[in-house]
Amino acid sequence: MRKVVLALLIVTMVVGGAYAQKVYKVGVSMPSATHGWMGNANWWAQRAKSDWEKRDKAVQIELKFSGNVNQQVADIEDLLVKKVDALVVFPHDTSVTSIVEKAYNAGVYVVVLDRGVSKEGIYDIYITNDDEAYTRKGMEWLAKQMGYKGNLLLITGIPSPIDTIRTDTIKEVVKKYPNIKLLDVQPGDWNRQKSLTVMENYLQKYKQIDAVYTADDDMMLGAMQAYKESGRKDIKFFLGGGCLKSVIKEIMDDSNPLVKADVTYSPSVIATSISYGVIGVKGEKLNPNIYQVRALPRRIILPSELVTRENAKDFYVPEAPF
Repeated sequence: MRKVVLALLIVTMVVGGAYAQKVYKVGVSMPSATHGWMGNANWWAQRAKSDWEKRDKAVQIELKFSGNVNQQVADIEDLLVKKVDALVVFPHDTSVTSIVEKAYNAGVYVVVLDRGVSKEGIYDIYITNDDEAYTRKGMEWLAKQMGYKGNLLLITGIPSPIDTIRTDTIKEVVKKYPNIKLLDVQPGDWNRQKSLTVMENYLQKYKQIDAVYTADDDMMLGAMQAYKESGRKDIKFFLGGGCLKSVIKEIMDDSNPLVKADVTYSPSVIATSISYGVIGVKGEKLNPNIYQVRALPRRIILPSELVTRENAKDFYVPEAPF
């Protein structure tokens, strides 16, 4: 069984009991597809909507994709006007905290995922991938490949709680190995083009680079493009994360000497979150015979795994858009 299909374990399960006649409105607000990982997340959201509405006529799901945080706040306001019963929010950043709190205080069942909000206790469930393990596993692997020495560059994402966890964890691991020098840390905003520009500046500034860690496949591809166009030959390793289809295929085929591993950070987290929102607002419980859980937890952390050639096939999703 493919390990990446975390969401469908919930979407396809059978929940006991007859459904009431009430129609449950679930609103979903998330960023639009500005990069490959988010494109996959958008695809998973659409798949979850389709699956739920096919199997349960009492569920109506409205998806709203926004290009910036101001639009996201407006989208959530619109969903509240429509009197949704549940709200699933994948924030652009923590600027959505006030509107999320408004929804929660109004009695809406709230699920927040991934980038989080800046205030505790204003949601029913918070769900995310394990950002600490995600970058710890990645950095430990990269340090080993480097022989625990050499010059490292880091490209980070959009300032947010999860990016802070990732960056702090990477720095913590690097401190264990005094012969690894972290030359610089600059944001790439989880954007391929911006990361290309950041990498171009790095290449002008630093004459010897041994490895680049971006903790994101889109940023890695942008940085790697800049490196290849430079004609330099000093960098031995690039490490991203998030398991874009093209990256996993390269690892499976051993076709790119610069990319030998990845770390899971499944975009299916949005489908899992939608499923928890539906189940939670309907007052249902997970099947204890399958999950050994009798009620929905308030905080859910999904595990991360290191992907190498040996297990890459388990994480390859050919039907995903990216």
